[in-house]
Amino acid sequence: MAKLHEECGIFAISGTSGRDLATDTYYGLFALQHRGQEGAGIAINRKGHMSIHKDLGLVSKVFNAETLTPLAGANMSLGHVRYSTTGSNQRANVQPLVINHLEGSLALAHNGNLTNDNVLRTRLEKTGCIFHTTSDTEVIAYILTGHRMKEATIEEALLKTMDEIEGAYSLVVMTQGKLLGARDPKGFRPLCIGKVDGHYIISSESCAIDAIGGEFIRDIQPGEMVTIQNDELKSDTSHCGLPRSLCVFELIYFARPDSKIDGISVHQARIRAGGFLALEHPIQADVVIGVPDSGIDAAIGYSRQSGIPYEIGMIKNKYIGRTFIQPGQLDRERAVTMKLNPITSVVKGKRIILVDDSLVRGTTSKKLVKLLRSKGAKEVHFLSSAPKFLYPCYFGTDIDSSENLFAYKYTDEEMKKILNVDSIGFLSTDSVIKLADIKSEGFCTACFTGKYPVKVDQTGKKEKYDK
Repeated sequence: MAKLHEECGIFAISGTSGRDLATDTYYGLFALQHRGQEGAGIAINRKGHMSIHKDLGLVSKVFNAETLTPLAGANMSLGHVRYSTTGSNQRANVQPLVINHLEGSLALAHNGNLTNDNVLRTRLEKTGCIFHTTSDTEVIAYILTGHRMKEATIEEALLKTMDEIEGAYSLVVMTQGKLLGARDPKGFRPLCIGKVDGHYIISSESCAIDAIGGEFIRDIQPGEMVTIQNDELKSDTSHCGLPRSLCVFELIYFARPDSKIDGISVHQARIRAGGFLALEHPIQADVVIGVPDSGIDAAIGYSRQSGIPYEIGMIKNKYIGRTFIQPGQLDRERAVTMKLNPITSVVKGKRIILVDDSLVRGTTSKKLVKLLRSKGAKEVHFLSSAPKFLYPCYFGTDIDSSENLFAYKYTDEEMKKILNVDSIGFLSTDSVIKLADIKSEGFCTACFTGKYPVKVDQTGKKEKYDK
């Protein structure tokens, strides 16, 4: 446990058939709440006029009937849920960003992390740009509007922007007449297209399309830009062609199990991870349990492969948010105690295989093991359906150094002793790239291997602009 800080979720919809698009966006963001719980925002386009409401907090806290009513009557709507990977948790950094310029207005929402934002931001500041946020999304906004002043269309401006920005970005741009979506050429973060009642949808995950009764159409390809205008969809693939580098942790933890990403069932990928764990770490035990929620599928996979019965061994308090989202370590530890409670009849006197999606900092995993021991577990064997986290991530996951990573600091024997477990095991990097149930062109596994698919700036942390 002690989960990673994730990045963001985007939901946008455009159409003219009379649906309440702001409310659709609200429900879409609800379905993407797992991707960010620091802040939420919705910007709408009503016949060329932009309106926005955003604030810190969960979707249910930021929006209600009073705040949604002024957003009614939109013909386009763009929403965002945020966790900060570049830029600290402050209201100014909540997205979407709305920009007014000589050619009109635009709203922008971004999921990911630029690897050259430091260079770009410095260049922009030297030309007189004044930044109001500490987020790299504002860097994208400045570059995009700069190109819009010179180019004939917003599409040309966005393509020019894609020539300059590097790293991970799935982004949506809403102008007075168009809705655009773009994904970086390596495809680090997901982005897909759906449709409901003739309205096109752009979403980080397919589960949000399902949430409003829509139909999933396809994924936006790495490097692709799509334009939605007058209920028509157009595509530009001029930036496509590089090998894919989808963040494999989207499959292991970030995405909802009912989503499909690049044609891959997240649920099936996690089942496969558990099966690989059983082959790599055979253990004599009485029962397999998974840490709710994202460890459950892998635990079922382990059980199916090994023949050891799967049981619901922990009950989750559904009213507590994901523990990784808590801002301080003490808060995270308290949240674990409130969030999960073992079922005594399942664990007492039993040899337990405890399957979690990952082991990051170790502190809350230690607390979970302590809870199982207190309920009478005879043995506890800890298995992670991810490999060891050893290196920083620069593509939208909040690991900015190795120094706090449990597996980086300790050997297996030391981890075993600290966690008070009878054995410990991790999925191999050879198996993690086989999680897709279809042929895939590749995953980013840099946080496990240290092999980055693109050049990265390793000099800064996410709060590097706050001072």
